[in-house]
Amino acid sequence: MKALDTNILVRFLVQDDESQSKIVYDLFSAAERQKVSFYIPILVVLETIWVLEAVYQVERDDLISAINELMLMPVLDFEQQTVIRNFLGSSKSTSFDLADILIAQSADISGCISTLTFDKKASKFELFEYLKDREQL
Repeated sequence: MKALDTNILVRFLVQDDESQSKIVYDLFSAAERQKVSFYIPILVVLETIWVLEAVYQVERDDLISAINELMLMPVLDFEQQTVIRNFLGSSKSTSFDLADILIAQSADISGCISTLTFDKKASKFELFEYLKDREQL
């Protein structure tokens, strides 16, 4: 199995480079015909969120929808699918930063009781805990 980098997913979603977008489309079509899939590391999902928000100013609902659609593609095999599903569910019902939600969901599924942060806004999300002093264990 081969993994995909963020720029492959971005080209597929945004289609801002006609040549590269066609290459990705052809790659996915060939993979579908051959019944193979590509691995998507969770870090690629995180970076895709950042790129789509920061560089392309993709609206939150559209971004959530895009990731959901990618999850449905049989040629894409996501690392920690449960984390991403939980992330998608939480993202629809809150206004917290998408990257923060993914980080917290990943820690939660790994058995962490919370994710410590200095980010006051993020700390209001149920899986985060605001770090006030070094005594918090």
